[in-house]
Amino acid sequence: MSNSIVIISGSPNATSRLNGIVDFIRRELDQKGYPSKQITVVTLPAEDLVHSRFGSPAIVEANRLVEEASAVIIASPVYKASYTGVLKSYLDLLPQKGLEGKLVLPLFIGGTLAHLLSIDYSLKPVLASMGARHFIRGVYATDNQVERIQDGSSETKFEINEELAERLQASAQELIDELSLRSRVSQ
Repeated sequence: MSNSIVIISGSPNATSRLNGIVDFIRRELDQKGYPSKQITVVTLPAEDLVHSRFGSPAIVEANRLVEEASAVIIASPVYKASYTGVLKSYLDLLPQKGLEGKLVLPLFIGGTLAHLLSIDYSLKPVLASMGARHFIRGVYATDNQVERIQDGSSETKFEINEELAERLQASAQELIDELSLRSRVSQ
């Protein structure tokens, strides 16, 4: 297993503030020599997700990325105290032990701090049932920490506030440190 990282983004919205967080963490990892690949669940064929088509080429390819990764970042907005249904639809298509031996970094964003524990109470039990045992300190952000920037271009840009940026940088560094440690141990 390499030091590859895959990000599973569970936002159903193309302009979600979650994209600002995912972009930020990708840049952090890339700048430190840890490029990542991304699975944007909403771009997978809806029919495959809804009808649990395990053999669909798009699902097989997405699952291959997860299988080959040493680390999986799972990102989602929080709706009704939990991660999105589209993310759950994809997680259901991963093999039962598809996260075994992988480092897992959860990234959530919600409207208020009221859902701060959604990572621990809604996501981690599902991931643990799939073999996840080593969680990197997750990051929960609120919408007001990620600002949409309208600059006239067709692409939505985001600005992350300083406190959130520091927490994301710390989690990215923890992930890198763990990947580096695992590489040294396996040599």
